[in-house]
Amino acid sequence: MPSRPIVKAYFDYKSPYAYIAFEPALELISEHDIELRWMPYLLRIKGKGERSIYSEWKVRYSYQDARRLANRRGGVLIRGPRKVYDSTASLLGGLYAAEQGAFVKYSREVFARFFEHRLEIDSMEEVTALIEELGFNAHAFAEFAVTRGAKLLDEAIKSGEEDHVFGVPTFVFEGEQFWGGDRIWLLKERLQAHSTSAKAHT
Repeated sequence: MPSRPIVKAYFDYKSPYAYIAFEPALELISEHDIELRWMPYLLRIKGKGERSIYSEWKVRYSYQDARRLANRRGGVLIRGPRKVYDSTASLLGGLYAAEQGAFVKYSREVFARFFEHRLEIDSMEEVTALIEELGFNAHAFAEFAVTRGAKLLDEAIKSGEEDHVFGVPTFVFEGEQFWGGDRIWLLKERLQAHSTSAKAHT
């Protein structure tokens, strides 16, 4: 049996747009016979004083726009960040949760809690507490984070660089990029065309 087509989904837990696109992205699995491969990607964002006034305006607009999109989803709460976050700890948690078969459950919790200011995604202590809350072993996660997890995160980031990822969410299918949740419909068209072509050649 031929393997299912792979769609890589690059994300970072500190991105409001990745949060909004998370559930629509999951729908791709039920709508299309694909493997949706979640790829953590660490966005490196400059802090205040390091970016131009135009970048400041862009950040403010981004959160305003994200809130509008969230309201269309039934009022998903999105609060602006309290600082510039290094989301490594939470991304390592996502990789660990994925190996335990709990990626979706973990990610839903991380996104919601972070944007409601109930979780500091740069705190290994808080991420570990969430891992324990979900029923997994804190010591096993701690070991994973500095060994296999660190290697997997580095590989995912390098993959993103090879795919020329400049923001999240970015979906990549057969080398073609689809940036942003508002481009998922274009990805769906591409997947449908691929499916139709594959059937025609069988």
